[in-house]
Formats: sequence, C-alpha cells, structure tokens
Amino acid sequence: MHQYLFHIGDFPIRMYGLVLCMSIFLATGVAYFLAKQDGRWQQHILDIGIYGGFAGLVGGRLWDVFFFDWDYYQHHLLEIPFVWQGGMAIQGGVIAGVLAGIWYCKRHQIDWLALADIVCPAILIGQAIGRMANLLNGDAFGTPTGGNFGLLYPEGTLAFKTYGAVPLWPAEVWEGQLDVVIFAILLLFRATNHAKGQALCLYVMLYSGVRFGLEMLRGDYVEPFFLGLKSAQATSLFFFLIALGFFIYFGWREKHCPPEQPSIETPKQNKRKR
Repeated sequence: MHQYLFHIGDFPIRMYGLVLCMSIFLATGVAYFLAKQDGRWQQHILDIGIYGGFAGLVGGRLWDVFFFDWDYYQHHLLEIPFVWQGGMAIQGGVIAGVLAGIWYCKRHQIDWLALADIVCPAILIGQAIGRMANLLNGDAFGTPTGGNFGLLYPEGTLAFKTYGAVPLWPAEVWEGQLDVVIFAILLLFRATNHAKGQALCLYVMLYSGVRFGLEMLRGDYVEPFFLGLKSAQATSLFFFLIALGFFIYFGWREKHCPPEQPSIETPKQNKRKR
C-alpha cells in the first residue's frame, strides 16, 4: 500500500483521492453500458453520474462524521473536510447518490425505479474500487487477528496509529471482493423475469448482509451503537428489513396490480367536428 503518488512542492497527491475518483468514473461507465444495453436513458447517465458522485462524496463524509465519529468531530469541526484521514461511509454515500439520482430523474420525467434496477450493479463496481482506496490509505481496517497472519499497515496510517505493527483482518479487502460477487449476482438476477424495483432491493439486501457480517471484523469502529450492535450493523439491519419488505411488495404488486394499458381512442373520439 502507498498513501502518496507524488508531491507538488509540499502538496501531496494522494492515492486515496485518485482511486476514489476512479471508482466514480468507472461506476458511471458501467452504468452507461448497462443502460445502453437496455436501450433506455443512456444519454442521461453521465449527468446522473456527476450529480450522484458529488452527492455521494458529501453524503459519505457527513454520514461518517455524524453516525460514527461525532464524539471526535464535535470538538474538531474544522477537520470535517479532511477526508484523507479516513472516514467515508459507503452507506451515506449510496443514499445521497441515489437521492441525487432520483431528483434528476424527477426533473427529466424518468422512471427512476426502473433506471435504478438497470444501473444498480454499477454501484458495486464503485464500492469495490473504493475499498481499494481504503486499503491504500490504511483505513476501514480490521481488528487484530491474534496470529502471525493478516495485513500489516505502515506508519502514518490510521490502522498503525490504532493498533501498531500487528496483523489485522483484511476487512476492506474482503468487502471489495464480495462487492464483485454481488455485482455478478445482480447481473444474473436482472436476466430473470423480476418485478420493477426488485433488483434495487436485492442490491440493498445483499450488501447490507455482507456489511453486517464484516463489521464483526472491523477495527476502526468498535463501540456499540444500538442493542450491542455497531452503528453500521444497526443501519445495515434496518436497510435489509426495509428492502426485504419492498422486495416482497414489488413482487405482489407485479402479480396482482398489472400496469394499466393505454386507452385506444375510438373512431368516434377521433372524428373531427364539421
């Protein structure tokens, strides 16, 4: 891992920022491919990627500050923009990015739920590459393995500052790998005859399940948040249950409430007055 790519004078160009930007660009590119393959709304993907990417960065940072680290940042408000110290919550980033996408779709009369079903696998590509940024930056790390196996982080990283030179579970690496697995599952699911909205719900359920489990190995946030669960576990459980409910509802609606067919005008209705 290497935190710095090079320096311009005393200003460092960080690998974290470069890889994070790459994750947004590549996720947008994959979303464009999926939308073009589907044949709908591909001309809007670049704009949605710009709005969603910017909103995701802001939302990810604010989610981390207020849900995970407010005890620290309430006394260090000027450090809130210092994202290179670590602290970009994927959950907040995805929520903010999706909300920005919904806002854009509403403005352009796009069926946002259908578009979300099409492009949601692309979000996993962004998340997987984003975890590479975490690895390079030495954040989102795991707890000590208790043995001679695991990741050793160099001095200057948050992981080293927290635990020192001891092997840690590769929590961020495993999450990035499982994101790719979920990406493949979503592509397979989109090939089935599913109801509108179910692909998006499946994405939320699968990622929430992965995040809930991997939080048991995470070492950057260890304090319980609710009923003995960490904050990310509590929110993952909440989102899983909400997504499961909507997944069942969308399936029921597809079966029992078919979409209305457009009315066909009769010759009498088309007849002009003379």
